[in-house]
Amino acid sequence: MNIQLIKSEADYQNALLRLDQIFDARKGSAESDEADVIALLIDEYENQYYPIEGPDPIEAIKIRMEEMQLKQVDIASAFGGKNRASEILNRKRKLTVDMIRNLTGKLNLSASLLIKDYNIGV
Repeated sequence: MNIQLIKSEADYQNALLRLDQIFDARKGSAESDEADVIALLIDEYENQYYPIEGPDPIEAIKIRMEEMQLKQVDIASAFGGKNRASEILNRKRKLTVDMIRNLTGKLNLSASLLIKDYNIGV
């Protein structure tokens, strides 16, 4: 096992190729252990150079509503009514602190996710 840190795009591509070769190695074998270490190195490199942004607050709300099979009317009270829910979900108005408090409880979303800035009128 000759494992090196991933310091460049070439190293990254080589690590991906090696992982592809040994991905199905028998559990407990030296190649399986190598695959585990390479996967960790790849993950670290990708987190640094190819970060994936989370959804903005409105998208997060919509995703959670879908996961929980909720309709706008089901959570309208968290926004302060049906009209306000429509304005928020259609990006015509920003979330307020009270709405964020209500939504964190009702949708089990992190307040830190909901306080992120986002564009309205999109």
